[in-house]
Amino acid sequence: MKTKREESENAADEGEAAKRQKLIDQSSTQLAFENSLLPLASYDDDDEEEEDDRRDKGANNGRKAEQNRSAYDEEDEDDDEESELGQGNRSRAIEVRRDCPYLDTVNRQVLDFDFEKFCSVSLSNLNVYACLVCGKYFQGRGQKSHAYTHSLEADHHVYINLRTEKVYCLPDGYEIIDPSLDDIRHVLNPRFARGQVGQIDQNRQWSRALDGSDYLPGMVGLNNIKETDFVNVTIQSLMRVTPLRNFFLIPENYAHCKSQLVLRFGELARKIWHARNFKGQVSPHEFLQAVMKASKKRFRIGAQSDPVEFMSWLLNTLHGDLKSSIKGRSIIHQCFQGELEVVKEIHGDSGNGMETSRMPFLMLGLDLPPPPLFKDIMEKNIIPQVPLFNILKKFDGETVTEVVRPRIARMRYRVTRLPKYLILHMRRFTKNNFFVEKNPTLVNFPVKNLELKDYIPLPAPAENRRLRSKYDLIANIVHDGKPGEGSYRVFVQRKSEELWYELQDLHVSETLPQMVALSETYMQIYEQQQ
Repeated sequence: MKTKREESENAADEGEAAKRQKLIDQSSTQLAFENSLLPLASYDDDDEEEEDDRRDKGANNGRKAEQNRSAYDEEDEDDDEESELGQGNRSRAIEVRRDCPYLDTVNRQVLDFDFEKFCSVSLSNLNVYACLVCGKYFQGRGQKSHAYTHSLEADHHVYINLRTEKVYCLPDGYEIIDPSLDDIRHVLNPRFARGQVGQIDQNRQWSRALDGSDYLPGMVGLNNIKETDFVNVTIQSLMRVTPLRNFFLIPENYAHCKSQLVLRFGELARKIWHARNFKGQVSPHEFLQAVMKASKKRFRIGAQSDPVEFMSWLLNTLHGDLKSSIKGRSIIHQCFQGELEVVKEIHGDSGNGMETSRMPFLMLGLDLPPPPLFKDIMEKNIIPQVPLFNILKKFDGETVTEVVRPRIARMRYRVTRLPKYLILHMRRFTKNNFFVEKNPTLVNFPVKNLELKDYIPLPAPAENRRLRSKYDLIANIVHDGKPGEGSYRVFVQRKSEELWYELQDLHVSETLPQMVALSETYMQIYEQQQ
């Protein structure tokens, strides 16, 4: 039996212990919120939370926001963390440091951001980080992630999020803020101010890659991944079309567009014209993946295709993805769309008829005269030549063109509106039931001052406007080799110095304007003189 005195002393001791424990709890809670970075920073990642969601949906009410999120959105996650910390609901934070002892391990020589952003282990494209020491891609940065494991196994500690461009040190988990990493961010996602874009064609300065080689921004080689030279020459040609290039150098111009083809084309354009690349060439790998998906593998890696067909498909697809719902116009039509008047004479059993219509065009096809069947005295094939003006007569409104499909008819064409950029392609290849034949005829064309009004009738200009019918060549695509095989190369002009360059995949070399005309031209882009 305890006395009343003992009972009162025990009660007092218990009260003091309870008060002491309450004070400890209050002080620890207050300390945690006053300086939440004192313990080791928590760096749970979205991919961890996704796994937790699968295992135990709705088990933790404190993570309700993340469980309902279907995408890996780290920027939103960081914002959520800050707001939740302010409300005192959770003590999750990411430490930010300016000094990191591992920055000297970053190896820029191995960094290549041209390829698809997939984890090298899980092959997932969600929440991918690049190791800045070895260049490999890994998913996540949480304790169960592949990047975290790699940091422990390989002793590589610096990683960049390929979407948010934030840099972290693993396994410590803190974010690194250091201006020395800005050059890596610029290579990952090249940026152009509007003022810079307007001055690009005046820039004559060469850039230097990490290996010491010099390159010209805009005149960089493109990797031929496997028989993708038809894509490379098309891209290099379109990069000379100033309004189109300027449009895609500013991502805000097409921020409303969700098409992967548009986004990848813009990304590729920015990489080609970027003056701070780590190397003097660019790989169009991500763009090709978008092309394969959008074209349903009509154009794909490993299968040679026709650049004329690819150019036509690319321009029409980009237009369809970019056009505004109000007027149906896009930067593609602003640059390349002209108009033809077509007169069709139909002769059939039911009688003769004539139809006149207007049709828009993005490029004009020119028919070459048939090559000679005989050889000269030296038993060599005679290579015929034809002036460009002769084959342009197809569009004078008088020359008749016989067509068989969809039914036999006689067609006459007349240009009623000229585009700012005129694309011409020579029909060199003819297909029959047995093989494809290539016409070797050389086309003689002017590099500057192509005056169309002297050879084809043009519509009268609107009042107070002058007729702009004079064009300068800016790109010339050439086919070398046998039909169905061979390779493509392109001659392009650098406007800042009016010099001509020959580009064939990774090969870039200066050439003379006279050499441009001595080739079996296949497709050309002319720029209207203003």
